Amino acid sequence: MGSDTSSAHLLVQAAGLGKAYPSESSSKRRWRALARLLAGRRPSLGKPVLQGVGFEVRAGESVGIVGVNGAGKSTLLKMIAGVLEPSWGQLQVNGRVSALLELGAGFQPEQSGLENIYMKAALLGISKQQLRQKMDQILDFADIGEAIHRPVKQYSSGMVVRLGFAVVASLEPDLLITDEVLAVGDESFQRKCIAWLDKYLANGGTLLLVSHSTYQIRRLCQQALWLHEGHLHMAGDVDQVTQAYSSWHESQQSQDQEEEKSFDASTYQVKSFHLSVNKQQNPSEMALGETLCVELILHSPDGREPVAGVGVTRQDGTPIYGVATQHDNAHGEQIDTHTFRFRLRFSDFQLLPGQYLIHGHALDPEGVRLKDSVQSALTVTGKVRELGIYRLPHQWYV
Repeated sequence: MGSDTSSAHLLVQAAGLGKAYPSESSSKRRWRALARLLAGRRPSLGKPVLQGVGFEVRAGESVGIVGVNGAGKSTLLKMIAGVLEPSWGQLQVNGRVSALLELGAGFQPEQSGLENIYMKAALLGISKQQLRQKMDQILDFADIGEAIHRPVKQYSSGMVVRLGFAVVASLEPDLLITDEVLAVGDESFQRKCIAWLDKYLANGGTLLLVSHSTYQIRRLCQQALWLHEGHLHMAGDVDQVTQAYSSWHESQQSQDQEEEKSFDASTYQVKSFHLSVNKQQNPSEMALGETLCVELILHSPDGREPVAGVGVTRQDGTPIYGVATQHDNAHGEQIDTHTFRFRLRFSDFQLLPGQYLIHGHALDPEGVRLKDSVQSALTVTGKVRELGIYRLPHQWYV
């Protein structure tokens, strides 16, 4: 995906890549498939999960892969990692590859964590002497204490991730492949992994990352691939690809909500809910410090003005801020007997970069009963080093 045309720096090259699984489901068909294999013929294949995918990854690049569940992301990574064979097309992978895919992959559950480290190192061609030099580093990074002597089957999913990433981190591979596994570890371990990835990339490492978090993709990657229904829908600069994907995903969610939600004229209800940034309607993202405008159009069954509310939460539901017209003694614009428009402006929106939800609420005129709610996802972008959710005005002094 980079501009360097030197093949010596080409780590991954895919052309017309496709994958389909055998369609045999009944026992009779499975026996028939076995007979075809014994006869040296391929079993019949079902619907492709990947088709016609082509791209290149060069040394030093970091590439994120986005797409909804079932788009073919994990299948693509497994082929690059050598876990699966392509059904057709060409795939060339150069250099030493380490993969963190499914939890527990490559670990023997009956063996201890320490025994698994020795076994994985042997499979990767690491000598006992090299491993002894790296063992303290691995144990320190995993930080699972005496659990290292217990069978892996007794580990929590977070402990498995810790052990797997610790081994990978010690190897410093030419190409690192990971698929959402960092979402399982606790927050402190995630920070440790991100810090390691930053150092790995700064030293010229190459990363292929699958994540449903476009913020994480933007944070770690330079380029991105968008897979849709098994096809490569878009490839290029990470900001352009993730913005296009987020906009499409948000439009799909809005469409699904509209299809699921039926209008009830007998109650106070949100008829429409729109965000705007710099006159752009319903953006999927905005930059830190820009002005966010919210418009709510509410239905009133009896002609009385409802109370409008707007809230901001993190994606996990943690409340950040909420306000209602009743709090500020504000009123909306009556469009007709049963319709009211409310507009709210957040100037200098100082939420730190991350993914948030903006909520719109319809309450009864007394502001006591919540009657209806809608929400819209919004990603705040920007390059900052501050931590937390909100940028507080501050000044260092002596």
